[in-house]
Amino acid sequence: MQNVLVQAMSFLADAAPAAGGDNAPIGGFASMLPALVAIMVIFYFLILRPENKRSAQQKALREAIKKNDKVLTSGGIYGIVANVQRDANRVTLKVDEATNAKIDVTFDSISTVLTDSPAEKDSK
Repeated sequence: MQNVLVQAMSFLADAAPAAGGDNAPIGGFASMLPALVAIMVIFYFLILRPENKRSAQQKALREAIKKNDKVLTSGGIYGIVANVQRDANRVTLKVDEATNAKIDVTFDSISTVLTDSPAEKDSK
């Protein structure tokens, strides 16, 4: 066991660069600066920009909600908008035609405004 440990130590000592030799690191922060800038640019274009775009689309979708729109909530509930109270951040959805059941949800819980499919438009 000691023999293996001694061989491993000598191997690592041979592999380590000599201090002050030709392989000594140069620069410092200045040599890392271009890489950090590149990482920040990639981070912006891959994460921040798409998220801001998605947020703006959701905001526009919520501002355009009106009575009789078919919507889908983030909880998976389908409904038809019965009342919009923008100042109270509340939307009343009719979820069942037979019993006239309604629920109140916040604007933030509405994930999608559903549009009629072409098959539904043709049948009307």
